[in-house]
Amino acid sequence: MHDLKWIRDNPEAFDAGLARMGLEPHAKTVIDMYARHRGAVTQLQGFQTERNELSKKIGLIKKDGGDATEVMAQVSAKKEEMTRLEEDQRFLADEIRNLLLGIPNLLHADVPEGLSEDDNVELSRHGEPRQFNFETKDHIALGASLGGMDFETAAAMSGARFVVLSGPLARLERALAQFMLNTHTEENGYTEVNPPVLVKDEALIGTGQLPKFGEDLYRTQDDLWLIPTAEVSLTNIVANKILTSGDLPLRFTAFTPCFRQEAGAAGKDTRGMIRHHQFEKVEMVSIVADEESEAELDRMTGCAAGILQKLKLPYRVMALSAGDIGFSAHRTYDLEVWLPGQDCYREISSCSNCQDFQARRMGARYKPEEGAKGTRPVHTLNGSGLAVGRTLVAVLENYQQADGSVVVPEVLLPYMGGLETIPAQEA
Repeated sequence: MHDLKWIRDNPEAFDAGLARMGLEPHAKTVIDMYARHRGAVTQLQGFQTERNELSKKIGLIKKDGGDATEVMAQVSAKKEEMTRLEEDQRFLADEIRNLLLGIPNLLHADVPEGLSEDDNVELSRHGEPRQFNFETKDHIALGASLGGMDFETAAAMSGARFVVLSGPLARLERALAQFMLNTHTEENGYTEVNPPVLVKDEALIGTGQLPKFGEDLYRTQDDLWLIPTAEVSLTNIVANKILTSGDLPLRFTAFTPCFRQEAGAAGKDTRGMIRHHQFEKVEMVSIVADEESEAELDRMTGCAAGILQKLKLPYRVMALSAGDIGFSAHRTYDLEVWLPGQDCYREISSCSNCQDFQARRMGARYKPEEGAKGTRPVHTLNGSGLAVGRTLVAVLENYQQADGSVVVPEVLLPYMGGLETIPAQEA
């Protein structure tokens, strides 16, 4: 959520920031609503002073044995007017909050201009795509030849955009998750967390999925929500808390199922495992002091890239454009892995610096160094480290062999119980 004082002091800059994302100006609306709210507050305070003075007058009149009926009527009228003003004040405060909750974060000056993913900018490439001397298969065809990737059974029990993994493929997916978690906790300084995957409205409001993106989420009958990403649970660990500078940075990682209706992606990636309603992801979240977040974004992106490097998977780094960046993000880098079966790069990690946007929504603050006055909002960052299902897809396609088998990447061998190659099933 945005700093109301900053909007009042910088209305042109605020509207210019929204214009970069193709959005209408909002500064005047916000400022006018705030002025009305402050007017109601000031008027209410004046009435409170008048009511207190009249109450004292009633006491003096009664003390002298006089008739205070007229003054009591004035107090009663003041109370009625104050009740109305209190309702106006609450209504306007809610209106301001609801308006601000629906406005996305402003962007870093270096975010590329543009209104779609076509305007994203490639920053670097790493690793050379393997040259195959046979016709490559995509992961769907590989899953059919290997066995253990069953879309039909999943569709029968759950509908489209689900899969049943079994045997070596299920173990390979588990191996990937364990490898990622071990790397992030043992080498990258993250603390492993096993968080809830069901959360309240406030948690999703805090990270920016609500109120704007409710149609993309799954809600239970008792008004809990299934998380679309562990970012929600991990970031809300610090909701409504005041930390000290000595507590920071905090770095969390978790392996969880994630649930998305993909309402905004109808017709995209309907085949295969790229875009499912239920998927697994290893998430990274950092909570840092305000001056540290840009460096932390580079660090987090490097941690995600390190997983791809250990797996020896070719990838590229993309800077997301103004039109493709997420609602809460100030700046985002995507990692896209090479998929030979699709002959293209596909997103496998998205690392974002949200600065103080989520912290203001969550009430997460910290006390700066000794002697500094007051508190400041923390800065929050999140990134996939990595999307496990998409990493499985990348391993299958990049490590496929001419006979239809798939070689297990070297770094995953300790997790595979001695299995070095997943053989193709006999026809």
